[in-house]
Amino acid sequence: MYTIDLAYVGRGLHEELVAYIADQQGYDAEEGVHVALRDGCSWDEERLRHGATIGLGRALLSRLADGIPWVALNVNTHRPLFWFLARSGLTSLADLAGRRLAVHAPHTAPGCFARIVLRRAGLDPDRDIHTIVRPPGDYGMDLRWLHDGRIDAALVGSTMAPEAIAAEHGWQVLAWVGDHFQVPTVGVAVDPTYIQPDDPAVQAVVRAHRRALRVIQNEPDTTARYLQTFLGGHTADEVRAHYEKFIAPYFTTDGQADLAVGASAITAVAAELGVPATVTAAEFYRTKP
Repeated sequence: MYTIDLAYVGRGLHEELVAYIADQQGYDAEEGVHVALRDGCSWDEERLRHGATIGLGRALLSRLADGIPWVALNVNTHRPLFWFLARSGLTSLADLAGRRLAVHAPHTAPGCFARIVLRRAGLDPDRDIHTIVRPPGDYGMDLRWLHDGRIDAALVGSTMAPEAIAAEHGWQVLAWVGDHFQVPTVGVAVDPTYIQPDDPAVQAVVRAHRRALRVIQNEPDTTARYLQTFLGGHTADEVRAHYEKFIAPYFTTDGQADLAVGASAITAVAAELGVPATVTAAEFYRTKP
């Protein structure tokens, strides 16, 4: 049996769901690979590149900004699972002008994506908004700050079902990032400097994850059960609603990247980072079976 380290670089079902299903369903073992799922959230790029990574967004930023030759082999979704959650009284992204927003750092994937969305809404994230940089986590402190009035809005990730949280507190989901910016964002990527894309262990992981993607599409009850593991603070109905709105319609069935989406995303990310778009979608996203 082959062995490989697979690192997630963000918390929540956005990063972990497909790998979790592949493990729980026994697909990794059936494909002949032992996967050590690693928490790479605080790892630097040098450590991360010695194994496979789930975080395609971070890999793309790393390739554009640092020249690390990541190659994405499997894509779970083109819709980043991050949301702008706001206190009552705000109803649109434009209402964030002059407000206090908790958001990830600009050089991180979710922070970069959020800035792209804000600019498309007509806001300069450096001048029009009072930003408070927050590290990724479970967003519990962000919710506390929203409740206390310390901030007006927060970019939150998939450790919660944001619409259920908003309904509970009388808040508002201003926007889903995935509605405003598409990018092949989570899956499996490797740096060929250390691991070849055709390595048998890598290909076994890709096969297992594609089987897991089919579970998401074809077995809603099974998927909802797994989702409950990540969304333990929500009811079964809230979990199912989250699955039906944000997961089932947008996770791929075959792990293939849409190269047109990828090309547009690379252009936007490079512009936001202020670096040349030195890689094409076809070079970064491998689409052959």
